[in-house]
Amino acid sequence: MPDTVEIGLGRGVRRGYHLDEIALVATRRTRGSAMVSTAWQIDAHTFELPLVAAPSDAVVSPATATDIERLGGLAVLDGEGLWARYPDAEAQLAALGSTSASLQAVYSKPVSPDLLRQRIGELHDSGVRVAVRLSPQHTVELAPHVLGAGVDLLVIQGTVISAEHVASRDVPGLNLKTFIADLDVPVIVGGCGNYQTAMHLMRTGAAGVIVGYGAHLGSTTHLALGIDVPMATAIADAAAARRDYLDETGGRYVHLIAYGDLATGGDIAKALACGADAVMLGEALADAIEAPGRGRYWDPTAAHPRVPRSAVVELNDDERPTLDEVLLGPTSDPSGERNLFGAVRRVMGKCGYSSVKEFQKAELILTSPR
Repeated sequence: MPDTVEIGLGRGVRRGYHLDEIALVATRRTRGSAMVSTAWQIDAHTFELPLVAAPSDAVVSPATATDIERLGGLAVLDGEGLWARYPDAEAQLAALGSTSASLQAVYSKPVSPDLLRQRIGELHDSGVRVAVRLSPQHTVELAPHVLGAGVDLLVIQGTVISAEHVASRDVPGLNLKTFIADLDVPVIVGGCGNYQTAMHLMRTGAAGVIVGYGAHLGSTTHLALGIDVPMATAIADAAAARRDYLDETGGRYVHLIAYGDLATGGDIAKALACGADAVMLGEALADAIEAPGRGRYWDPTAAHPRVPRSAVVELNDDERPTLDEVLLGPTSDPSGERNLFGAVRRVMGKCGYSSVKEFQKAELILTSPR
């Protein structure tokens, strides 16, 4: 039965759990880290790490996409970011202020379809798998340019996304089911936060569904909109939808990508154990010396022209690690914020599992947040 609480006469609410309220349980049989694989495959694309780098200008550039792929992950370029608005995006990043007003100003320049195609060409030339993110509001307008330039994966992502986005009476809406049916490339859609939305998004034909909206230290979505996503519950709900959809379709598997409240290797491990196939990381990667944000992190909602829903996060000013150290180590930092996937491999071994798919069966226990 659902865990519900009555908050007033006739008004019950469901209890949700965040990742810091659960813990993994080690088993009697353990494995060495060398016996563990974190490999992940979506459609025809295999990655050594269950990692998708968030489409933030502070994290993904045509240059860092190469580093992320080299280390085993998938980088997603923001098709509506500075790289698609300015030929001199590096200079814009260097001069970017840290207030919402400064972000709104620099992001007010329209996206250039020609420049967007050029950036995709740069990604192709570097030899990486090309993934580009578009918002639901601009997919109809920009998707022909992205698809025409040749992408390997298309990501349609907003804070909350539905199977059919209605913009206005005068602007064509986005019906994901009919849109995806006409495409030859796999599509990842999101975010969502419950069973019903996850199921609707799976029924569009998407190859992957993003769970969560990327909550991080600078997020204000819960303040501005009153929307929050307890990630442990949301991932488990989406995994239940995936099981039902698998039965409904006779075997079609949709991948789940967890996005939000993921700062340490332990957070990533718990998200995978709840049912995610991979995680989308933003702030966790922004501290790397290679990150274009130069020690700052923001997501696309920070520059929204009317309702910004996050702030720029100024990260640690101490010596910044390399992307190699952040993802794969080695590290001397005991905080859990570096060597993220080395930690994931270790906990998978301590729980006795050799693959991410098996690890989704790991035992979890309810705890109190620290």
